[in-house]
Amino acid sequence: MQRQPVVLVTGASTGIGAALARIFAAEGHRLALVARSEAGLVALADAIENTGKPRPLVLPYDLTRAESSGLLSTQLTAKGFEPAIVVNNAGFGLVGQAGTLDRAEQLRMIDLNVRALTDLTLRFLPSVVRHKGGVLNVASVAGFLPGPGMAVYYATKAYVISFTEALAQELAGSGATATALCPGPVPTGFQDRAGMSLAEMPKFMMLSAEEVARAGYRGFTAGRRLVVPGFGNKVASLAKFLPRQLVLPSLQRMQRRRTTPSRSFARS
Repeated sequence: MQRQPVVLVTGASTGIGAALARIFAAEGHRLALVARSEAGLVALADAIENTGKPRPLVLPYDLTRAESSGLLSTQLTAKGFEPAIVVNNAGFGLVGQAGTLDRAEQLRMIDLNVRALTDLTLRFLPSVVRHKGGVLNVASVAGFLPGPGMAVYYATKAYVISFTEALAQELAGSGATATALCPGPVPTGFQDRAGMSLAEMPKFMMLSAEEVARAGYRGFTAGRRLVVPGFGNKVASLAKFLPRQLVLPSLQRMQRRRTTPSRSFARS
């Protein structure tokens, strides 16, 4: 049985994921939307369908659960679809000192930001290559540096960048591509749920979810390995070349100013 190609978008209910889904739909792609929030996915599917585009598949799965990727794959196959493009956007952050944060929650963050992203990429790579499609992994400028105050989150994004760039090289000549999208601060529900304030962030670094999504889509379709939206974030990414003894204390002070003590959790 020949399966129809879809763009699989995780973390699609809000923010950058929803913005990317809308762009791919507008460009004529059939979508499969994944997130924990079924209500959010249904609302987005309704909105896309109302534009005259095919209604996206709604797949409400919690990707922190190890079995979810397999269940998702089985459901897609049963419906006669397979991913030609995989957009791994789902992720969450924990704010605070690593030694004082909940250990189980930090491991769940690794499960989502690293394991699920890797699982879905590798699981669907054969169909991606067959369709000469690609993988778009949403990382962060945080991935270019260690991040005291969000140590595990920054480390997970460093993994995403490294994995994606290596995968892009391995795919060279196959007709498929891999792109890491590395936004800076984006005003979405992520910061609100984390108890983080963007007031201390330079305005020149901030872009909307829609601006980030457009930059990511352009870079992905151009076959770029790395996309850092916005001039300010490109400059900030160069901090990776500065001495760590200068960068680390500055990052820690910035993180403390951006944190509201009563909240420390965010998930998309």
